[in-house]
Amino acid sequence: MSVSVLVDGRTTTGGVDKTLFECAVELGVRVPTSCFAQGKCRECLVEVEVGGELLSPRAPEEEALDERFRLACRTRITADEGEVKCHTLRRGALRIEADTSELAQNDDVPADPAVRRDQDDVVRGDDVIATGPGPLLGLAVDIGTTTVVLRLHDLESGRLVATQSFENPQRFGGTDVMARIRFDTENKGRLLQRTLLGYVTHAIEALPCEADRIFEVVIAANTTMRDLFFGLDVKSVGEFPYHSITETEARAGTRPSTALLSTPRKLRLPLHPEARVHGLPLIGGHVGADAAAAMLATGIGTTDGLHVLMDIGTNTEVILGNRSRLIAASCPAGPAFEGGAIRNGTPALDGAIERIALRADGTVALETIGGIEPHGICGSGLVDLLGELVRVGAMNELGRLSESPCVEFDDDDRPSFVVDARRDIRLTEFDINELAQAKGANAAGLRAVLDLFGAQVSDIERFYLAGGFARHLDVGASRRIGLIPDLPDERVVRVGNAALEGASLALRSVARRAELEERVRGVEHVSLEMHPSFFDFFVEGCRFAPFTS
Repeated sequence: MSVSVLVDGRTTTGGVDKTLFECAVELGVRVPTSCFAQGKCRECLVEVEVGGELLSPRAPEEEALDERFRLACRTRITADEGEVKCHTLRRGALRIEADTSELAQNDDVPADPAVRRDQDDVVRGDDVIATGPGPLLGLAVDIGTTTVVLRLHDLESGRLVATQSFENPQRFGGTDVMARIRFDTENKGRLLQRTLLGYVTHAIEALPCEADRIFEVVIAANTTMRDLFFGLDVKSVGEFPYHSITETEARAGTRPSTALLSTPRKLRLPLHPEARVHGLPLIGGHVGADAAAAMLATGIGTTDGLHVLMDIGTNTEVILGNRSRLIAASCPAGPAFEGGAIRNGTPALDGAIERIALRADGTVALETIGGIEPHGICGSGLVDLLGELVRVGAMNELGRLSESPCVEFDDDDRPSFVVDARRDIRLTEFDINELAQAKGANAAGLRAVLDLFGAQVSDIERFYLAGGFARHLDVGASRRIGLIPDLPDERVVRVGNAALEGASLALRSVARRAELEERVRGVEHVSLEMHPSFFDFFVEGCRFAPFTS
């Protein structure tokens, strides 16, 4: 007899004392390791979904991990029969937003990279860093709390060559930045950094190029993700006033910028040895380099009209203003709109319900990513469902469900809305409360910066909606529940991954990179918790009602 072992959807058999790492190797599944499975690097993380009781007790190296996560090289099969199902931290078929077609005006930016060709030489400034033929390539990288996207560009022409994306494997340290700060602070050894760098390495190796032809990398990320990537201590980012050590040093005048610079050797990345890895500058606090990059991509702050950029994610950033004044703030929204903390929530994987409509007879029509059987509801589907419940009167402004054909009550008389009865996919009032609080944080952030600027919703001429799932949101449903302001369609622009686009601009043009440095210095960063009306704004924002003032 033997145990059936599934790793990333591939199946093998394992006998007693066989490790999950050995099973993965047998299946051809690549599990990161830099210590050759000796238990020293702690990079071979897998998430166990089924069969944890068939596995060996946790080794000392695993003590800091949540019970779902194990080190593949330390975890052995201890049973004669049964099933173990696990996956590496790179789940496949994840829909990650890399398209920025609404920002096509940036496609004609002249190629002005830091690295150029001088006859047969590759030159940076006055230094020859390589000689010989071959393409000059660069990477723009957006590191989100949930997802990571890489764009490969030809630096001579600016042309986009290829894109790679994956789910951020650091989720073993928590779903939000505060959890990861705590994990990194309490557990020495930079496991979060090493795991992320390992997966970035895999993504680089999967690109259609020789890795040693990559001479330049630009990183856009929120403050925590950026500093973790570069191996900085992030403890101060989790404590008031929530400053990166680079921001503290820049304020003290001991460094010229919050931007970062490193080398492939320090980060153990497979690039040309003379390549440079740039971390874009921060705006302030948790408003990080991703918000700065999005500001560059959208051009916010370069016109007389009042524009707003809202990048929705686990930590939502809001930037508001015009050429005279810019205000920025961060809103700790949490992972609810990315499927976290929701009973049947899921990332945007194949099989995630992304569209939901309620028919006149009360039944549910739904669409899934990939058109396959549903297994949960992703962010755009959750917004659709909330919007539909409000539209048909099946949920009131406070998030309470009313009796309808799809509402069921459990033994404790707690209601839930049944989306798919056969697969028991439903939305509970607990879920609705989690989504209300996430929405409330976003709305409160926008209300606060509007108040500080002295403006009303009606004054907003252009509202840029960015973020991991913003491109797929139904604008009508988003307005109906108050996730975005109640503005006419022509004022709302869904810009996809604006942070990635901004990173691409900074990669392709040193002039735009310098422009970004200058513009960041002029942004007023505000701490929302210091606004006297923030709690009132939050309470109001938790209502499922249009955001009109």
